[in-house]
Amino acid sequence: MTDDAPEILWRPDETTVQQARITAFAERAAREHGVTVDTYEQLWRWSTEDLPAFWGTIVDHLGVRFHEQPREVLGSAEMPGASWFPGATLNYAEHALWPREGGGDDDVAIVAVREDGRRVTRTFGELRADVGRARAGLLELGVGFGDRVVALAPNTVETLVAFLAAASLGAMWSSCSPDFGPRAVVDRFAQIEPSVLVVVDGYLYNGKSYDIRGTVAELREQLPTLRATVAIDYVTEGAWDGQDDVVGWAAFTDHDGAEPAVDPVSFDHPLWILYSSGTTGLPKGIVHSHGGIVVEHLKSLALQHDLGPEDRFTWFTTTGWMMWNLLISGLLVGSTVVAFDGSPGHPDLDVLWKMAADEGVTVFGTSASFVQSCLKAGLVPKDGFDLSAVRSIGSTGSPLSPEGFDWIRDAVGADIQIASVSGGTDVCAAFVGVSPWVPVWRGEISCRALGAAVEAFDPQGEPVVDEVGELVITRPMPSMPVMLWNDPEGSRMRESYFEDFPGTWRHGDWIRITPRGSLVIRGRSDSTLNRGGVRMGTAEFYEVVESFDEVLDSLVIDTSGLEGARDGGELLCFLVLAEGVTFESVEGDLKKALRSQLSPRHVPDRFLVVDDIPRTLNGKKSEVPVKRILAGTPVEKAVSKDALRNPEALETVVARARD
Repeated sequence: MTDDAPEILWRPDETTVQQARITAFAERAAREHGVTVDTYEQLWRWSTEDLPAFWGTIVDHLGVRFHEQPREVLGSAEMPGASWFPGATLNYAEHALWPREGGGDDDVAIVAVREDGRRVTRTFGELRADVGRARAGLLELGVGFGDRVVALAPNTVETLVAFLAAASLGAMWSSCSPDFGPRAVVDRFAQIEPSVLVVVDGYLYNGKSYDIRGTVAELREQLPTLRATVAIDYVTEGAWDGQDDVVGWAAFTDHDGAEPAVDPVSFDHPLWILYSSGTTGLPKGIVHSHGGIVVEHLKSLALQHDLGPEDRFTWFTTTGWMMWNLLISGLLVGSTVVAFDGSPGHPDLDVLWKMAADEGVTVFGTSASFVQSCLKAGLVPKDGFDLSAVRSIGSTGSPLSPEGFDWIRDAVGADIQIASVSGGTDVCAAFVGVSPWVPVWRGEISCRALGAAVEAFDPQGEPVVDEVGELVITRPMPSMPVMLWNDPEGSRMRESYFEDFPGTWRHGDWIRITPRGSLVIRGRSDSTLNRGGVRMGTAEFYEVVESFDEVLDSLVIDTSGLEGARDGGELLCFLVLAEGVTFESVEGDLKKALRSQLSPRHVPDRFLVVDDIPRTLNGKKSEVPVKRILAGTPVEKAVSKDALRNPEALETVVARARD
């Protein structure tokens, strides 16, 4: 075992440590539980070894508002099936809206900025009133406990209001970004049988306006359980005028004086439904609970990111990515949420940096691919904008390269904490990330998150240090899914996370834990397309591409975030074409179909024509072996050729990708 520590790019000073919220928490833990937690490693070990003591202290210290008190902290620690805070009742919406420090009537709750410069703000007082009116609107439409409210809407004020109103009633929420194509949206929403659909007329992206009313009409036809569609004029004023079969936003919220009440629900009552990428079929509906999200997001934002009432918090995301759910949870700690809707590259890559300067953002989150784009463009944001308020730059979506770390230090600010984090939609949280107590090493994630029992397992299920292994979680976390949709017996839950190591969560990432406790993510150990924050599975991609008669077979590989990947990562599509068909004859229609049915982000950077697609003996496309080989894994370690039906096709595909 070796530990050739890379350069430290940021180290907390004494004042930062003394004033950090995690310090007060650690002092309380030491005082009340008699534990030694002088270092982050000691605090992390206690948090994962004594779960009742840790999470019990979290809910009390961070002010979780129970209506009915829990009988105990952890009724069962079995995975899957852990029982958290049995008997407790609460509501997420109450935690987002109740008056407290930073949440007074005149304190700003959200600033929503659109790429064309439109800017909308709401104070906490205004947001509470908006949610009260929207709650009354949902009640008028017959929405109640356990119903599903879904939205095809952007990252803006109305979307937040609709979500909080649904949550306040104990209804379940689910959202997709408006740039998703009809097939991608139907695959997600149809399976959860929604009662109300919230939509916009269109969206803006990269300087263009896109009308999605046709998509909405198609979507409504395929959602037979809908009672109503609530329509927002987002791009064009009066876009829905004369359409009697929709309820306009103004009419929906025409309930002056309605109180922003909340209905207490059980700790494990479903809050929202997120989705897996759909790699092998329909996306899995991942159901998270009110209580699990409240306590996990409070812990993450307050203790790991040190967010509080004095902060302005942004993360570039769409409503189809779990980072939207984390972003809006900034309200739980009294922070001002700064929401951006549009392209991060229009009119140029300065747009988000300008917003950060204009809005006084303190914690600025984005994706590793955005950082890489800024690096390649030679941007130096600190020279053009006053970013003195920014104290932390967050990065997720794919591993942040060492050069990306360097660029943030050199081009944004040498005193900024680089918050490279990784987790997943599955838990709507980060397993690994940052702490005000822990340095930032170049190219590494600083630490394991409190309460997240992260280990790297070798193939035999043994923990390893300073070696690449499977990222696993050995103890339960409150935000683990309470269920997968349409999985009453729990079989899909077990197959998805617990099949390889029974009783232990296997996440699907390759990870190395250093002797210092820092971490390096090596990419997915399974296959997912994650383009600009839009996470999608290969099955949905193939459904579009292979609907063309001219395409006999295909293989898609996303190399984003892989070490040594060409141009920092590409989306590659290998095509087997019918006899006599040229790529040029089908290229235009292929790109158009992918752009309209999935999203503009899922148009490949390169199409590569090959004679055959590598498949396993049972006929499955060999996505993961190809991706691992392109990441630098030797062929013999990435796949056994004896397990392939056509091993020569693997050689051809890899050679074409490297050409």
